[in-house]
Amino acid sequence: MKKAFWYGIVSSMFFAVTFVLNRSMDLNGGSWIWSASLRYLFTLPLLLPITLPKIKPVLKEIKQAPGPWLLWSVVGFGLFYAPLSFASAFGESWLVASCWQITIVAGVLLTPLFGQSIPLKSLGFSMVILLGVFLLQTRQAAGVGWKQALSCILPVLVAAFSYPLGNRKMMALCQGRLDTVQRVFGMTLCSIPFWLLLSIYGLIIVGPPDSSQTLQSLVVALFSGVAATLLFFKATDLVRQNHKQLAAVEATQSGEVLFTLLGGIFFLKDAVPDPLGWAAIALVVAGMVLNSLYGSR
Repeated sequence: MKKAFWYGIVSSMFFAVTFVLNRSMDLNGGSWIWSASLRYLFTLPLLLPITLPKIKPVLKEIKQAPGPWLLWSVVGFGLFYAPLSFASAFGESWLVASCWQITIVAGVLLTPLFGQSIPLKSLGFSMVILLGVFLLQTRQAAGVGWKQALSCILPVLVAAFSYPLGNRKMMALCQGRLDTVQRVFGMTLCSIPFWLLLSIYGLIIVGPPDSSQTLQSLVVALFSGVAATLLFFKATDLVRQNHKQLAAVEATQSGEVLFTLLGGIFFLKDAVPDPLGWAAIALVVAGMVLNSLYGSR
């Protein structure tokens, strides 16, 4: 459990790059469509050299169940990252990262779909995180109105449930036959039709991305699409048989809030949270710590 916990923490640091650079691209006039699709279009060739020596089992697994692979890859990657990129247009990077922690609650609530009962203590700790997110949204709505606040939180809700659902469904489908790198590559490959369709839509609606957005998307693909995803999926693989520990590992992603807060303040000159914002962030982090301590018992 300890190794899985630290994999999760380090992955949250790399995932924070997503929130900071997505916000940066939006502030510079880039479209969320390209922020989302370019990440995965770049991630596939970055993963290919790592996966090539052991690619045959991946292709065999996909050939045996193409429908589930396509479905859960699009859910786990497409319906996760496209809404999350869209939400970046409606709040500071640390605000979106904080709201994203709803995924921890989502992970707990999804447990019955996999034949396990909901770990009630873990759910209780996760509700602390949910309270923090509620305070953050109340704070944002007071400044910009509920319409813009909902434009941030609703897409994040979709992403928050899609990511753990797609990940867990693919773990159940693979049954340990593929390692972490193989599974991430397979899911990236099977999500490509979704990203190509979104790219075509982007070309029609907003035109091609500029060089700055292309370069920043490449950085996101390297740090978040490859490094963070591999670390996080490895962490969940290590505890996949224990749903309490799995929920605790998923809770480590709350570390993204602190890393994103620091990145946004230093690199994007984001506003420093007010006292209510700090209190809300403290609740989010407290929920993460309580979840992790409970899961490690």
